[in-house]
Amino acid sequence: MAAAAEPRARAWLGSSSPRPGSPASSPELGGRGRARPGPGPGPGSGSGPERAGARTPGPAASGHSFRKVTLTKPTFCHLCSDFIWGLAGFLCDVCNFMSHEKCLKHVKTPCTGVAPSLVRVPVAHCFGPRGFYKRKFCAVCRKALEAPALRCEVCELHVHPDCVPFACSDCRQCHWDGHQDHDAHHHHWREGNLPSGARCEVCRKTCGSSDVLAGVRCEWCGVQAHSVCSAALAPECTFGRLRTMVLPPVCVRLLSRNFSKMHCFRISESAAPEQAGEGDDGADGSAPAGLGREVLAPDSSKQTLKIFDGNDALQRNHFRVITVPRHARSQEMLEAALRAYYVMEDPCDFELQALPPSVHTMDMGTRGRTRAGGSAEEEGSRGPGSREAAPEAWILRALPHTQEDLKIYPAWLKVGVAYVSIRVTPRSTAWTVLLEALLLLGRQAEGPESFQLEEVLMGSRQVQRTVLEDEEPLLTRLRDIRQTSLRQMTQTRFYVAESRAVAPRVSLYVAGLPFGLSAQEYGSLLDEAVATKAGLVSVSHVYSSQGAVVLDVACFAEAERLYMLIKDTAVHGRPLTALVLPDVLHTKLPPDSCPLLVFVNPKSGGLKGRDLLCSFRKLLNPHQVFELTNGGPLPGFHVFSQVPCFRVLVCGGDGTVGWVLAALEEMRHRLACPEPSVAILPLGTGNDLGRVLRWGAGYSGEDPFSVLVSVDEADAVLMDRWTILLDAHEAGAAEDSVADVEPPKIVQMSNYCGIGIDAELSLDFHQAREEEPGKFTSRFHNKGVYVRVGLQKISHSRGLHKEIRLQVEQQEVELPSIEGLIFINIPSWGSGADLWGSDSDSRFEKPRMDDGLLEVVGVTGVMHMGQVQGGLRSGIRIAQGSYFRVTLLKATPVQVDGEPWVQAPGHMIISAAGPKVHMLRKTKQKPRKAGTPKDARADGVPIPEGDSK
Repeated sequence: MAAAAEPRARAWLGSSSPRPGSPASSPELGGRGRARPGPGPGPGSGSGPERAGARTPGPAASGHSFRKVTLTKPTFCHLCSDFIWGLAGFLCDVCNFMSHEKCLKHVKTPCTGVAPSLVRVPVAHCFGPRGFYKRKFCAVCRKALEAPALRCEVCELHVHPDCVPFACSDCRQCHWDGHQDHDAHHHHWREGNLPSGARCEVCRKTCGSSDVLAGVRCEWCGVQAHSVCSAALAPECTFGRLRTMVLPPVCVRLLSRNFSKMHCFRISESAAPEQAGEGDDGADGSAPAGLGREVLAPDSSKQTLKIFDGNDALQRNHFRVITVPRHARSQEMLEAALRAYYVMEDPCDFELQALPPSVHTMDMGTRGRTRAGGSAEEEGSRGPGSREAAPEAWILRALPHTQEDLKIYPAWLKVGVAYVSIRVTPRSTAWTVLLEALLLLGRQAEGPESFQLEEVLMGSRQVQRTVLEDEEPLLTRLRDIRQTSLRQMTQTRFYVAESRAVAPRVSLYVAGLPFGLSAQEYGSLLDEAVATKAGLVSVSHVYSSQGAVVLDVACFAEAERLYMLIKDTAVHGRPLTALVLPDVLHTKLPPDSCPLLVFVNPKSGGLKGRDLLCSFRKLLNPHQVFELTNGGPLPGFHVFSQVPCFRVLVCGGDGTVGWVLAALEEMRHRLACPEPSVAILPLGTGNDLGRVLRWGAGYSGEDPFSVLVSVDEADAVLMDRWTILLDAHEAGAAEDSVADVEPPKIVQMSNYCGIGIDAELSLDFHQAREEEPGKFTSRFHNKGVYVRVGLQKISHSRGLHKEIRLQVEQQEVELPSIEGLIFINIPSWGSGADLWGSDSDSRFEKPRMDDGLLEVVGVTGVMHMGQVQGGLRSGIRIAQGSYFRVTLLKATPVQVDGEPWVQAPGHMIISAAGPKVHMLRKTKQKPRKAGTPKDARADGVPIPEGDSK
């Protein structure tokens, strides 16, 4: 019983201390998790393109089991990524790490078998749907991802589905959860899958490879290096180029407990893998793990065996397949089985028990109740070379011991030892082990009542913590865990933690409620719908205009119950939405911090919105990235409400931008930063506002990192916002049943408002998209549909000037013969057309998007609109002003910023909407030519220093 003061890299192998600062030993290099995900197991001895040779012990600190192999095809070194010349290389039997002989002594990348012991703070991954990832490699088995694979939505971990159970819980730690304290923020290294042209930060040589898993990259600051060179870098991470835009993890608090990562990061259920995994973090459920990796001919000299690692795998029928020679001794079979499950302990502590065919073929409900009998030695004695000599299925079992050495980790990080080792006997309980651990850690003077012993299961999908009862016999518990799953035992860790836990507090955002109620009414409504517990649940924030509230829940179990129940509940016919929200500790933000709040509409731009959502979660803190189809923009503004300075990036079309700006207008008085600047990444079809602000006609696959840099360098400009009051008259409803009479309502406008023919075309397009949304995934197709509906209306004539009346500044304006009336705030309409035109006119002021004026333009029909978009004509200039009143004599199509509907007869009043909004205009990459009038209008006027109007 002695303190293990050496680094964790000596967890199981090796008598020599690893070099300080190496990825295998240094907690600094690992960030808050291991520096890289683990490699993975080969299917067995002698598999793959290499032929077996003499064994060579690998570096003790990295835990590899190297053997010399004869190469039969071009092979690259996983350390230096160079080609291995000659016929000999060194292959790790467990994780498939390949190396030059000269590189062996420099290997610091830990083997998958020892990787869990190197995790500093276990953080589960968040796997999205399966996909094809070209030139990517599995972080567990180090092989290419040729079939559909899984990718973490938060970090750059890529794995095969059947490798998921063996992936380390070493995801980025993006928030404080009350279990650890923090000194400095360290690099979080991830191995491999770098761009082929990536250069090492230390030696400036190429460190990326498209042939093997090589090189490391910090997932916060993006610095790249060789795994050996990374030891020369300072352990502290500064967040790199995006430092001021990233929300630091130490500034985010989320006491999530058993909420999954999908819930914590508000990732919609549609992004989850289609099929459940093994246990909490298991392999794909469609096929048992490891099955089908190698198909052998009937006359092969080798045999394949199914290996189960415990009762849980037997019940679920999840097994690994190993390949061994038909004449293999039982010891060889045992070693191959242990390697398949990445168990790197002494083989003498385990045995293989044969499973009779009646056990592994019976119904899954009875399989787990059948005891396995027969050892490998007994089965092997039936005669080598015979297929009956070795059953098809075996189960790995740990041999019972009367005592074991158990590693106990301190739950606080500011300590000089990684863990202490304690001898556990049949008389050892959680209380006696706790007393011994406190003595070795030097905390015995504080009293054992202030501490507790926790069991932590470090699953790749979820990290589960269990507080052990004082009288829990630990030796019996260890045996039970091994009986359940040997793999689970390698992923289980015991911690001494302070028992004065942080008071439970979970913020739940609930939307979909009726509008306009008080806090007491919302509380009563929720109590009736989901039976909230009065002493544990309170309404902390009310957004009555949005029909949403934020609940403070003082119990983890109650928060979890409410979350699951609310998602399946409807109130007054409307389904409710529930989100788990973090708290931003704004007082801990650095003085120069200006974090970026990102909103992404995944339905915009085909699949590009979904890809951007994943990219921004990895480049920034995922707590600052919000999916608009999962709760809208309100949760994001609520989370950032106390941040003194922040900016906003909206990824979507003009309608999405308007949605976010409207929410910002409603939340302005609740924000510590009431006027955040807004940037746009255009994903829609027209993207007129994005064009004016120089963000382009549409996103075409630019590097997301470059997009963020452009946002950081963008200039702030002002833009007018307009309010449109819609007041329908009941008397006119009888004339035309197309329009439904509604009470007066208000909509916000940023770009333009169209009445008549252009709104009618938008409405036809909208209806076509609603009928077949799957076809509207490309900008080119969308514009084709616009052309088609336009051609259908080319001979249409309704005489709009006879059906409406226009007042400007309370003065009646006579309308010419037109089919469409358009109010424009920006010099771009209909995918970039200049509707007002560039000709000077003494009757009107030069238009700008921040001048407090709207321009009124008329079009005579579809042909005229086509000529405007082709640059052959401009619209008919009618008026310019700041207050408009339009009287609709009949039900008429209306569109605002591309969102169309049929408006009933009545009045439309358009006026300025209070403060101007601050927008971000992309900085020009080239010097601007002596300006054309159009350029000058599009630029607007930059915001003077300190101007907040």
